[in-house]
Amino acid sequence: MNERPLILLTNDDGVYAKGLKEVTEVMRLFGDIVVVAPDSPRSGMSHAITVDRPLRVNKLEEEEGLTIYSCTGTPVDCVKLACNQLLERLPDFVISGINHGANSSVSILYSGTMGGAIEGCIHGIPSIGFSLNDYDTDADFARSKVAVARIFQVVAEHGLPDGVCLNVNIPKGEVKGINFCRQTRGKWEEEFEHRTDPHGQSYYWLTGYFNNAEAEARDTDDFALKNSYVSVVPVTIDLTAYQAFQHMKTWKF
Repeated sequence: MNERPLILLTNDDGVYAKGLKEVTEVMRLFGDIVVVAPDSPRSGMSHAITVDRPLRVNKLEEEEGLTIYSCTGTPVDCVKLACNQLLERLPDFVISGINHGANSSVSILYSGTMGGAIEGCIHGIPSIGFSLNDYDTDADFARSKVAVARIFQVVAEHGLPDGVCLNVNIPKGEVKGINFCRQTRGKWEEEFEHRTDPHGQSYYWLTGYFNNAEAEARDTDDFALKNSYVSVVPVTIDLTAYQAFQHMKTWKF
């Protein structure tokens, strides 16, 4: 490119999250940055969009090579608004994260972080979702930033296939390397705790744990994270189950 790339950043932890600030520092090395992020945390929003109320955008900061907006919507709203209204042209890359907490295995289906990356992919833009396996609001992103820079450099050099984005999960603490992986098969076992508030009213609080259906597999994102490797999973926006065609084509309706 003759000019500096235009890089759109978003997240689901909110515009003031530490992970977003850290990834902004990294991405400024590679291009001009526009941040459009939710005004408060929107974790678990998946690919949700806002259809029942107006969206409002507030410009928080503007300087050479960096503009930051907050948005009242979801991460997907942020990407849509940026591409449709706020930017003079489509960005060259969409980066979502760095999320506080992993988005490996089926968590991708719930993740607002990956919702933002997938929306960029739908627009035909090379997109990456980054997550750190540390839920602390003051997590240490030093090693994460090195991984982010390396993975972005490779994507900038090679591009991504049409309709494919990356789901990147970074281990907490030591990082031994970066592995291409597949998504782990498993599910979250939800357990709702029944509680009572100070006014005597009942409510439920979602808890639970992840049940890995293939704990011995060594080529999955879950295995990589547990063994101090960054997992890089290519994700497609086409959800068609092509492997089911051979069996299902015999069905009669």
